[in-house]
Amino acid sequence: MKAGFFSIAVLAIFRLSHAQPHRQHQHYHQARQETDTFVDIVTDVVEIYASSINGAIVPYSTATIIEGEQTTAAPSGDQGSPSTSSTAASTTATLAPPPPASASVPAQPPASFPPPAPSNGPSEAPAPSSAPPSSPAASPSSAPSASQSSYPIASSGSDFTNAISYSPYNSDGSCKTSQQVSQDLSQLTDGYDLLRLYGTDCNQVSNVLAATQGKNVQIFAGVFDVGQVQSEVSTLISAVNGDWSRINTVSIGNEAVNDGTATVGQVTGAIGQARSQLSTAGYHGPVVTVDTMEAMSKNIELCAASDYCAINCHPFFDGGVAADGAGPWVLDWAQNISSMAGGKTTKVTETGWPTQGGTNGKAVPSEENQQAAISSLKGSFSNNMILFSSYNNYWQPDSATTFGTEHFWGINGNAPSSN
Repeated sequence: MKAGFFSIAVLAIFRLSHAQPHRQHQHYHQARQETDTFVDIVTDVVEIYASSINGAIVPYSTATIIEGEQTTAAPSGDQGSPSTSSTAASTTATLAPPPPASASVPAQPPASFPPPAPSNGPSEAPAPSSAPPSSPAASPSSAPSASQSSYPIASSGSDFTNAISYSPYNSDGSCKTSQQVSQDLSQLTDGYDLLRLYGTDCNQVSNVLAATQGKNVQIFAGVFDVGQVQSEVSTLISAVNGDWSRINTVSIGNEAVNDGTATVGQVTGAIGQARSQLSTAGYHGPVVTVDTMEAMSKNIELCAASDYCAINCHPFFDGGVAADGAGPWVLDWAQNISSMAGGKTTKVTETGWPTQGGTNGKAVPSEENQQAAISSLKGSFSNNMILFSSYNNYWQPDSATTFGTEHFWGINGNAPSSN
């Protein structure tokens, strides 16, 4: 009997190992479907193959049941794969699903920085996926958790309850004047308590601080170019002019690892350099790097080097999530990242929904769906979520890989100062 089951198990594994759809994102779902069949058949030895790494099927969890007792073995795979463990039971293994896969690193709206900023689009359009992980995976063995990190960790900073991103560029990519910035921000009437910026060019930090003076608005400041961290931090220090009371967080890089513009080591080194430089200038608040949820999950040391985990997380690009399911999907990702980082705080630094562009599976761009997505997101997050973005960004490059949506993420439509 056991020999018969073992033969079926080998056959099931062989079938699974040869299921290689063109896109890795689709391959994950094929693998998961095979997993369900395999669990139904095999009761003596269970190996769940649930992730694909560089085209190779890798066991996500292994459980062996012997005479009513269950033991679990550590998952194998490359060092970037999340691991998990099963809860011991007398007859049945409890198997947690892995984080949702996607086409390499999932597509995200491009960094809010004028051309020629690197595109964040994927090499191919992502395929539809199912729900995100219901149980967060444990920290990868190769990456330090927050509790194990040797990095100096400051406070995660003050929470924000109503935040949105803003980019001070005209449709041709030129800098907006201080008057244009004031005009744009005067129309943001929804009581935002934090504005996220992405860089230090165009005098944007000084202009935004001046335009929001007396309005109880904090700034999530950004250093965009990891390779120019000293210069950009110096510009930020000059713009603040000794008053750090309105700077909530300073981010070093935006999706740099996701875009391939910097290595993990370069980003973590830049964080340390910036933290030292900022501390000398009197700033002792959070310093983080921002990356996509997928890049962060595969490189959790980015989170370990930051004072909290900061992720850009866009359900539209998953393809398997409708607008009204945006909130729970993003929340599951945030919880998963925190679990991988040893319980460290995770804040969502970009999320939203486009109003125009092509359909991506269940994700359909429209003004109605944008409002449904925002309602869902606010239902899942009472704080620490930044909506993307204040206005449509026509200076952004667009492409079919991002479904022609790049210009149309503005929650308030076109900027008042648009030219």
